[in-house]
Amino acid sequence: MKLGVVGLPNVGKSTLFNAITEAGAECANYPFCTIEPNVGVVAVPDDRLGALGKLYNTKKITPAVLEFVDIAGLVKGASSGEGLGNKFLSHIREVDAIVHVVRCFSDKNITHVEDTVDPIRDIEIINLELALADLETVTKRKEKAEKLVKTGEKKYMEEAELLKKLYACLAEGKSVRTLQLTDKERELTSTFFLLTDKPVIYCANVGEEDIGKGNEHSAKVKEFAASEHSQSIEICAKVECELVQLDPEDRAVFAEELNLTESGLNRIIKAGYSLLGLISYLTAGEKEVRAWTIERGTKAPQAAGKIHTDFEKGFIRAEVVTYDDLMACGGFVGAKEKGKVRSEGKEYVMQDGDVVLFRFNV
Repeated sequence: MKLGVVGLPNVGKSTLFNAITEAGAECANYPFCTIEPNVGVVAVPDDRLGALGKLYNTKKITPAVLEFVDIAGLVKGASSGEGLGNKFLSHIREVDAIVHVVRCFSDKNITHVEDTVDPIRDIEIINLELALADLETVTKRKEKAEKLVKTGEKKYMEEAELLKKLYACLAEGKSVRTLQLTDKERELTSTFFLLTDKPVIYCANVGEEDIGKGNEHSAKVKEFAASEHSQSIEICAKVECELVQLDPEDRAVFAEELNLTESGLNRIIKAGYSLLGLISYLTAGEKEVRAWTIERGTKAPQAAGKIHTDFEKGFIRAEVVTYDDLMACGGFVGAKEKGKVRSEGKEYVMQDGDVVLFRFNV
């Protein structure tokens, strides 16, 4: 999963990105690595992996990973190439979801590009630029589809009707993700790779004094996110950045003083998984304990294919036990003796925390 961190200049976007990637560097089993100056890979925190590692005395623990991209700051006119607009838009096309950082703090030492703190205005600036870029894309597709309608084929008529609906939405400066579409329309829309169709986590960046309770600005962000069925979280990027620079013991003390029960990184990851409908299944043994990310609703053969395509092609069955049952029984053998291991076929829908052994023909 790739998340793009976006926002206007001076909203705390890069501070949050630095906090996230520094947190990733703390994970010894999957250290943070820089792919490009503005890209970082972090491990998805999962306490189950450590417990399984101890149970199996494993040589290697491999968590699921997330890629964060610190996308260039946006200014008005990005859709027509202003500032780093073209680079900004091309990078957004490559991500699965957007973490939209919104300034909800006051600080006279940090100037605001629009002079005042107004999170909804800031959100609308970025959303409008994305909508204008999408409008250009949809206009071209719409013109082409309308010409193909003359062939009389039903699929072109359906596409043209959908593109009219998308055009009307974007022409009003609204995001495509706010539209009520049928499953069929949603599937077709996904083939257009529209920027405003991507799921969003609105990240309200509050000051230290508002940690845990938010403020009037963050409340507006939460309300706006709910109106378009997006996710929202409150975070203090400055404090998160300070926390990751401390050793674990001091970090815990500082976090407790601030009533921070969970890191910003963890909350962003949870929001991302929820937004994209993702879960993790686990494989465990002496050689390796590993988490595999799949979409909710994935069936066993396709989940096996995440490990290797041969596993899906030659799938016979999946031997499945829940993580809780496995730990309670002291391992796979114990769970099998107590009848906790199930033999599942091709129609089995994987569940979060399933510990699986796939059987397949080569």
